[in-house]
Amino acid sequence: MNLRIPTSLILLLTALLAGAVGDPALTALMDRNLPGLSSKLTVELRPDSTDFFTIDSFDGRPRITASDRVCAAVGIHHYLNRFVGVQLTWDCMSPALPDSIPLPTETIHASTRQHLRYYLNYCTHSYSMAFWDEERWQQEIDWMAFHGINLPLAITGTDAVWDATLRRLGYPADSIDRFLAAPAYQAWWLMNNLQGEGTPMTRAMLDRSIRLQRHILKAMRQLDMNPVLPGYSGMMPADARRTLGLNVADPGQWCAYDRPSFLLPTDSAFSRIARIYYEEQQRLFGPADFYSMDPFHEGGNTEGVDLAAAARAIERAMLQASPHAVWLIQGWQENPRAEILQAISPDRLTVIDLHCETAPQWSSRGHLGHPWIWSMLLNFGGNVGLHGKLAHVIDDYRRACHSSAPPAGIGLTMEGIENNPVMFELACALPWMPDSVTADSWLRSYLRARYSTRIPAEIDSAWTLLAHSVYGAPASNRQQGTTESPFCARPSDNPVNASAWANAEPYYDSRDIIRAARLFASAARHLADNPHYRYDLVDITRQAITEAARIEARNFSEAARLNDSSAYRRASDRFMSLLLMQDTLLATTPQFRVDTWIRSARNAAPTPDLADAMERDARTLITTWGNRTASENGSLHDYSHREWAGLLSGLYATRWRTWFAARLAHWTSPTLPAIDFFAIDSIWTASTADPRIGPSHDPIILCPRLLDRL
Repeated sequence: MNLRIPTSLILLLTALLAGAVGDPALTALMDRNLPGLSSKLTVELRPDSTDFFTIDSFDGRPRITASDRVCAAVGIHHYLNRFVGVQLTWDCMSPALPDSIPLPTETIHASTRQHLRYYLNYCTHSYSMAFWDEERWQQEIDWMAFHGINLPLAITGTDAVWDATLRRLGYPADSIDRFLAAPAYQAWWLMNNLQGEGTPMTRAMLDRSIRLQRHILKAMRQLDMNPVLPGYSGMMPADARRTLGLNVADPGQWCAYDRPSFLLPTDSAFSRIARIYYEEQQRLFGPADFYSMDPFHEGGNTEGVDLAAAARAIERAMLQASPHAVWLIQGWQENPRAEILQAISPDRLTVIDLHCETAPQWSSRGHLGHPWIWSMLLNFGGNVGLHGKLAHVIDDYRRACHSSAPPAGIGLTMEGIENNPVMFELACALPWMPDSVTADSWLRSYLRARYSTRIPAEIDSAWTLLAHSVYGAPASNRQQGTTESPFCARPSDNPVNASAWANAEPYYDSRDIIRAARLFASAARHLADNPHYRYDLVDITRQAITEAARIEARNFSEAARLNDSSAYRRASDRFMSLLLMQDTLLATTPQFRVDTWIRSARNAAPTPDLADAMERDARTLITTWGNRTASENGSLHDYSHREWAGLLSGLYATRWRTWFAARLAHWTSPTLPAIDFFAIDSIWTASTADPRIGPSHDPIILCPRLLDRL
């Protein structure tokens, strides 16, 4: 049979193969962030069983060839980094492009066996993303694509799934909002730690979360990402035995909060409730290939629970809803228990090894033959501060890849984002990086992409100091994230940690950070118009002021030990001066202002009457965290502290002034002043007044002046 293909179709196919007709999703991705880029690049998609991208030139234009859209986006970003000196990070997703972009001077081919590239911690959704709108989510999804993420956790809208599920079960409608947690607290609700915390959910809030999740999922899938949805793991309201007649176990408390109950797998209702949950989830958002379930997170009591039977019930319900789905479970503390791993086939359960840079499970106890994802946590609570293990992250990831049970993927599992871009750029580069790359050579490529293809000597020297000090934490260091700011700590004579679990371990000299900041600031004549430089100038200067305050804190601690009130007063006055300097500095940059956080919370209120309540949630989460019992008995206060303008001058300064005044007034007293800091914090959390933030200055001018005062 002789088939004649029309000439027009041949021309169209030829154009598609050559990349002349762009992929709509990739075209939109490029032009959202770098207007006009799609007209200057050729991008071709060539599906393959291996994830890859190639950079070369074709017909006088740079060309990216890749196996799917995420890999193409990584290739685009790699080309921009390597040949254009353009970097896309949280602090600037829309850098200026030159009028013309260069042809690659070499062909670059990169591939990875890490086919699962996971993103997000449940906590990130509350500590950083609780109040985002569609525009901010789109920007983050674009960031994910450019950084190779293809397996993002997407929990938004699960409140609406639970609302619909409970209504079908006949649970009292007027009790549902006492089970559902507000957006600021949904991370811990969905990890079975608490229920009903924060602003009571309304129909308008649920409708907003449905619309937002549909936008999120559509945007992710358009770029070939595979969203991970929360599955059903047995969680039920704490009163489910009384209200629904269910056979449930009591998992106990989490940080003084009563946990939701756990539906025993032996209850015949387990499969019925799970089926209803998945039906409602699929009605709202469609099916998924991956479901996240962590039924016994952070020490939940498992007494009376057959863990193997629970695992099989969870798996069975998941597969009935989505026959080819995979269960993702967090590897954190004692989880996942061996009984769960032994009960589930490796092809149906993958472990996210949550904190590999500090507490890796893969090398300490293994995952019993299950696929696993090497993950970097790094940030706890969304705290602000420079910190990292540059060399160790590379070494441990490579050690894992060359082990007898290498990872199936890599993940970023930070509790808060928009911090330490150098560490997250490194982690995203790992699966594409040849073994010949060292920490020093990678850092130089990072600096060229971030600041200039010709790195000023001052930048090079500053980053050498940073890399071998604050970003050079040793492998043995086990502290939770950054060495916390003494400004944010509950006042005392020895303010080492702000949060209960910080566990700071001195590993660098504060004076090195101050020297690095001065060197970095001296490069302003070369880079004053570079947005990354301006952001880093504020961040590094912020860290230098924090380090100067740490020195003064040691001074007043020593004065207290020596009973020298004059020295104590001098050091405390200097400490307060530094705190207010910090507030002035951070007012220059939206990412470091508390009113940015508060405004997003108020804007997330779907009706005007909810704005004040949403603001209170936002203020509470970053200070007391919860009520007095959770804050004090549960030790949650200041877990999510932030070095932010307005929070420093509005709350932390008040706490420290109160402490220093009382301490000096009672200097000869045998006991230290008893101050109710929760009461002080609560005045700030209950307020809806605009935070007191001074005028904004140009950091290029301000930073050298502040550094001269250190």
